[in-house]
Amino acid sequence: MTETPALRRHQEQQAGSLVTGNHILLPDGGRTAEIHQVELERDDFGAPALVLASLSGGGTLRIAVGTTVTVVDGMSHAVTQLPPAADLAPEEGKEQPKQSGAGTAPAAAAPAVVVPPLPLVPPAVSGPSEEDLALIPAPAGTPESVVEAAAEDHPDAVGVLLLADRLAKGVNFKSGSCLKDLSDLAHELFITLKDADGALAVADLLNVLPFDGNPGRWASVEASLALSSYICRQDGQAERAAVYEKLIRTPENQETDPFKARMAAKVRQRSLNEPNLYDKEIFRSIDNSNHDAEREWRLLRLESLLFLRAHGGSETIGMGELERRISNELEAVRA
Repeated sequence: MTETPALRRHQEQQAGSLVTGNHILLPDGGRTAEIHQVELERDDFGAPALVLASLSGGGTLRIAVGTTVTVVDGMSHAVTQLPPAADLAPEEGKEQPKQSGAGTAPAAAAPAVVVPPLPLVPPAVSGPSEEDLALIPAPAGTPESVVEAAAEDHPDAVGVLLLADRLAKGVNFKSGSCLKDLSDLAHELFITLKDADGALAVADLLNVLPFDGNPGRWASVEASLALSSYICRQDGQAERAAVYEKLIRTPENQETDPFKARMAAKVRQRSLNEPNLYDKEIFRSIDNSNHDAEREWRLLRLESLLFLRAHGGSETIGMGELERRISNELEAVRA
């Protein structure tokens, strides 16, 4: 029996040994694809667990490290259609067609090039609707008047007055320092003075700002959204809190390339699972009896916890534990 070209080029190996440039048989068993890039994902114990193979023709295969895959040598196209069942044994009980004429059977036809289907693309933007945004109240006057009202409600609060004096010169939403002052004012009102309504009024000046691609400016908006989400959850305003939680995910929904979006999601999940909670800095301040420094570090820890809370927790810290830690930090910084 003459061996077909497709049969000669088949070789089985474990997915963990795949490299860029390999042509592998796809799960449908009828096509091959060239591997453009290979990434190894590890489990929680650090052992190799999953191979992410992005294909030259588009799309990504997720293969367990120990899975046996078929590698096809000598292929020159990114995606090709293999000859139909050339290397398979005849089905039992099914009569095979006879070759006409004498001599050797003709060689198998060359594989035909086919266009692979486009990979699924995530939506460019997946944020709140107009109805959702309507749940955020419009500011009562200009941004400067909102800040002035907060200062008038707390005439003896030095921290509020200092921030209000800086913002009284004019609120510039293109200025990163101005956005930081607004965010700090909202946190000061809620954390130190327990003024949830005043904090929300100031925070909402930031909460409606769109993501402009600048991480520095967005950090202040992000902190404001996380604080607003927590306040509304504590006050029973679940629908309004959900809007803030959608807004805080806006940067995560900007990437349209499937592979880049998947990699960004991995990095983001890793940061959520391993957040910086400033443990070393807080313990060092306690050891040095530096209460002012301890409070500043605890405020940063509280911001990190509120951000996790707005994301619904992580794989390492659940919602119940987050609520407990946030309550502890609020009590510590208010003391």
